[in-house]
Amino acid sequence: MPQSLRAPALDDEARAFLRFFNLFARRPLAEYSIAELRRLWLLIALALGRRARVASVTDHALEGPARPIELRVFKPCGSDAKPPVLIWCHGGGFLVGGADTADSICRNLANASRAAVVSVRYRLAPEHDLYAGREDVLAAVRWVADHGATLGVDPTRLAIGGDSAGGNLAAAVAQECVRRGGPRLLLQVLAYPATNIGKDYPSKDENARGYLLTADNMDWMKGVIAASADLDDQWISPGRNRDLRGEPPALIVTAGFDPIRDDGLDYASRLRACGVPVHLLHYAGQFHGFLNFDAILVAARDGLDRIGAALRHAFDVGPAPDRTIEIADRARPKPARVRTAAAQATTATLMAWDSIEQWSDTLLRLASPRAAAATSWALGPWLAPARFVRGTVTSRLNRLQARQTHPATDVARRKATSP
Repeated sequence: MPQSLRAPALDDEARAFLRFFNLFARRPLAEYSIAELRRLWLLIALALGRRARVASVTDHALEGPARPIELRVFKPCGSDAKPPVLIWCHGGGFLVGGADTADSICRNLANASRAAVVSVRYRLAPEHDLYAGREDVLAAVRWVADHGATLGVDPTRLAIGGDSAGGNLAAAVAQECVRRGGPRLLLQVLAYPATNIGKDYPSKDENARGYLLTADNMDWMKGVIAASADLDDQWISPGRNRDLRGEPPALIVTAGFDPIRDDGLDYASRLRACGVPVHLLHYAGQFHGFLNFDAILVAARDGLDRIGAALRHAFDVGPAPDRTIEIADRARPKPARVRTAAAQATTATLMAWDSIEQWSDTLLRLASPRAAAATSWALGPWLAPARFVRGTVTSRLNRLQARQTHPATDVARRKATSP
């Protein structure tokens, strides 16, 4: 397991973002309608995620168990004629989300992995039970494996992934593919997954409030979805499966200030115990859902790049090595309190600037795509120097430090055994 489950403090950018977020997020989720929650999450995801340019984005539909299943296919820039495929399951507590909220993650992973990313729009609660969503994802995986050539991809090089609730779906479907004898998955990417929905872990109390996902909101969501499913069923909670032998190699992302951090770490530990290699990326100073906010968080961009690199390795070479990498803000000298406070204030100011620009662009794009395109064309040359300066300052202030803690490097072993 990571040597530091939770950093002494949030990463500077994470702290700045959560201060802004908590100023406005005072209403508990239970006071919103499902429709309001879906609109709100769509706005946040579009505003705070980058729209990286990809070669193409196309929508498709296939016949599903109950109704057509919508797929959105992102093809990377400069990819092979028939790139490998990552099936992506969006997060959202099984209640919200879709292809649009996963847009930023899918675009970035397509370019970073040089693979086609297929986002699945699965059925959501409370209109449908939890079994419906995983039936949709399983049907999509099997269809891509059988008919992927019609999309211009290589279905023999196939992986699955998802974030949060999507990580639950990805893990459950990966297990089902093993039980059914296929399709063969080269990697499962589980970003802060909820693999055991019915169980509460110590991290839930440790990170109960203030870090985007709260314990109260988790309890409310659990109450909504428990009405339509047995949370102890391993098809719903894949973490309850005690025999994980033969599962696809895994890349698991966890965050130190996440209420479900220990769920993902427990699943990683049990996969390893069953002989499944796990590439664990632990962001000790981040919070649940941080990958969605790559427009303002360096850690999100770092995480997406590392996931992409692991996917490239899985598709072209083989499973990524079984290891744990811990990533957090580079430590500053303790005496430099004034310098640290100034850096944090500058980070918060730059994030506010970035956020205002992102929100303005998103709202204009939703109101009038044509006006947004014209505004971007007209103002782009004038804003470019300011964006360059912001990016340069931000990259210098928020430098991440990554260290491998499992298996121990030679230097770590010497330190551990020295008197």
